Amino acid sequence: MSRTSRISKSSDPELAHRLSRRGVLGVAAGASAAAIIGAAAPATAATTTAAEQTGSSGHGHGRPVLPPGRLGIQLYSLRDKVSTLGFAAVFAELEKYGYDEIEFAGYTQGTAGAITLAQLKRLTRDYGLNPIGSHVGYYSNDPNAYTFAQNLEKVLDDAEALGLKHIGTASGPFRYGATVDAWKRAAEEFNTYGAAARKRGMKFYQHNHAEEFSFATDQPGVRLYDVLLKETDPKLVHLEMDIYWAYAGQFRFSKQVDGTPAPFDPLRYVLKQPHRYPLFHVKDGIRDEAARDGYRMVDVGDGDIDYKRFISAVNKTPGGYRDHHWQAEHDNPVESFAFARKSSAHLHSLRERCGD
Repeated sequence: MSRTSRISKSSDPELAHRLSRRGVLGVAAGASAAAIIGAAAPATAATTTAAEQTGSSGHGHGRPVLPPGRLGIQLYSLRDKVSTLGFAAVFAELEKYGYDEIEFAGYTQGTAGAITLAQLKRLTRDYGLNPIGSHVGYYSNDPNAYTFAQNLEKVLDDAEALGLKHIGTASGPFRYGATVDAWKRAAEEFNTYGAAARKRGMKFYQHNHAEEFSFATDQPGVRLYDVLLKETDPKLVHLEMDIYWAYAGQFRFSKQVDGTPAPFDPLRYVLKQPHRYPLFHVKDGIRDEAARDGYRMVDVGDGDIDYKRFISAVNKTPGGYRDHHWQAEHDNPVESFAFARKSSAHLHSLRERCGD
């Protein structure tokens, strides 16, 4: 049974409609791709993963680790292509590689020309991509800046116009410093943004880097990430775990300043409160204890982070196979289309063995 056929039997008619268009749109996408990356490009993930998803590829049995319809990509990874080729060309490639969702990192396309939010939303629909979320700054010293703190209603207006279900920030809650009280104050603001987003049917979220797992400067036994979790309302503030940066935090902040061991497991944070983590960044790294973060960032599938274990564990939580979204990302890929293609191929190849 094809991917589209399986999805059409689900309870999501909009998703089924989007995916049913891929056979037609693939012709246009292929023509666009030839002009963009050349006719000698390797086989695409969409082609190679079709057999894997039906279990005919010989790569194992059981259901795929990646939930159907939930492979996304953070467009920051493709910012070079967006700013030169434009969203349409990028979306054509992502559709060809088998992506289902996108997460925005801005709504402009550089030298490719001006684009309205209505046009951008139409492009996502035309290429069968669900716009699942967007990153916006937390605050700025400019009172007119496009951030949650300075322009909350405009940020939400734009997210609503694009049909986003999640709207968040990749900024750390360091606006007032790194003390416990400073993070309590930031948490109050996050609760405010979350309440405003919820009124519009969206979820507000915060994306971590490694530093969120550091310790408070005034209470060195308190991990700042724990303050954020405790002081934000779980109904209003959600989390997007960047798995790579969480493991970097595990490496960098496994001890308090005085040397007291303080180990933690990023996965355990998710398993304790899976409902708070609707989104994830799938970013890979090669273990390197000589590096500041303990890892060197590489394309998804080329590193040492066990995504089969991580995603499978989240899938086993209540609603886990249905309620989470996985966004591939690389901060500075060598070639961004190649990164997107490889990431899709790897994640679609992961399968749980029967009985796992």
